[in-house]
Amino acid sequence: MHPQNLLSIPPTLLEVEPEVLDDLSHLPATLPALEAIVAKHPASSLAWAELAQQARREKQTIQAYAYARVGYHRGLDALRKAGWRGQGPVPWSHEPNRGVLKSFWLLQQAAAAIGETDEVDRLGALLRDADPNAGAAIASELGGD
Repeated sequence: MHPQNLLSIPPTLLEVEPEVLDDLSHLPATLPALEAIVAKHPASSLAWAELAQQARREKQTIQAYAYARVGYHRGLDALRKAGWRGQGPVPWSHEPNRGVLKSFWLLQQAAAAIGETDEVDRLGALLRDADPNAGAAIASELGGD
């Protein structure tokens, strides 16, 4: 059982996106290359998260916010399709969930950068509810970019 899962809701486990992973592994992490991947896989929160992260690296805060916002919504769509009903664990340890969780975290960071405090708090709660360890893991992985 998930440490915070007092309702015994089963974890939501998204499916692997082999085509997205293949494309991401073969193209450079540049905005144009990532935009092409997103155009090819518009439903993939992982693709949107990678695009948001690259915009963040390039100090394009508004673009990072917009890309992460789309990744957030695509991620919610994928979670709902997988049976998630707005609560319950979405474990970081299940690698296919990471695109959604990264989108949540990247949106939180971009919201903080533009002073959207309520959004920062809401996304922090969403991340903690999904997986209490996800935020720290993502910050460790992406925070320095």
